[in-house]
Amino acid sequence: MSIALFIFLCGTRFYRHKLPSGSALTRIIHVFVATFHKWNVSTSHQEKRKVAAATEREVLKFGSRRQYLLTDQFRFLDKATVEDELDRECKATRNWRLCTVQEVQEVKAVLGLSPIWMSCLIFGVVFAQSSTFFTKQGATMDRKIGHFEIPAASFQCFISLSIILLLPIYDRIFVPIARNLTGNERGITFLQRIGTGMLISILSMIVAALTEIKRIKVAKDNGLVDKPNATIPLSIFQLLPQYMLFGIADVFTMVGMQEYFYDQMPDTMKTLGIAVYLSVLGVGSFLSSIIILVTEKLSCRSNGSCWFVDNLNKAHLDYFYWLLASLSAINFCIYIFLANCYKYKNAQNNISYQEESCRARTILAS
Repeated sequence: MSIALFIFLCGTRFYRHKLPSGSALTRIIHVFVATFHKWNVSTSHQEKRKVAAATEREVLKFGSRRQYLLTDQFRFLDKATVEDELDRECKATRNWRLCTVQEVQEVKAVLGLSPIWMSCLIFGVVFAQSSTFFTKQGATMDRKIGHFEIPAASFQCFISLSIILLLPIYDRIFVPIARNLTGNERGITFLQRIGTGMLISILSMIVAALTEIKRIKVAKDNGLVDKPNATIPLSIFQLLPQYMLFGIADVFTMVGMQEYFYDQMPDTMKTLGIAVYLSVLGVGSFLSSIIILVTEKLSCRSNGSCWFVDNLNKAHLDYFYWLLASLSAINFCIYIFLANCYKYKNAQNNISYQEESCRARTILAS
């Protein structure tokens, strides 16, 4: 740690600090507030002159910066760009009744990410099982190597180990081969990478369910069902495939989500992209708790055989894993549909003032 701290301090002088440019959430709220104020305003052809005027002022404000092209998605937000008499009389630094075209297009880009974000939440639910039920499974199994007993929770290191081993293979072998086949510089697109990881996570749940069936069978064969503290004569390394599959799924989905949300966020909201990516895991963990709570109540009410009990040998974790595999499969189909409908952000890099100003005057002239 001392060496790491020394290297970090040596590198701080070369770090480029970016001055804060305001809150991304404030800009998003600004657009919705302006839309609410202009809810009865028309955005038909006769209003194009006012919108175009806002575009020209925007170019003067931002100059050379990556600009979003106009889109037809969430057209109701375009009302926020229409200027009326009250806007012209407003002398405040921030007019909450009026937004630039660029600000509206950025909010549209953020809203366009929400369907993909919601379809990734089931992966967050599945991901939460590696640190909960997987560990409880391992605690009941034979964890000895000679005279040393492996802590059940330490098996999570195999997830990280599989990521470390697979990432170089992915970058050095898979990406070049896929690039030659698809013509995509990244080998496969962001959404294809996320979808591949989702598919592997389904396989991980299936393997976990089959392993749990085997664990319960061994417990019954040895008369250990009513002995929750007894060690089942089944090696904990039987859980290794599901841990490794989790690591492989992470290489695709977790890294893919990080790249996707960061890349597709507007340039002024890049940090929000990281927060959205991390929120998948946080919200997924909450959803996992809700699913467990609902499943427990329904299973106990239906036939008296609860899926979740203190004695894991009498529980039905295999049923729960099959449930998650089914939900993930349904979610995967929905994700494929959403991914096919998604349009990657339409932006132009380094638009100069002359080009954008000329474009605005052309719209005004029409």
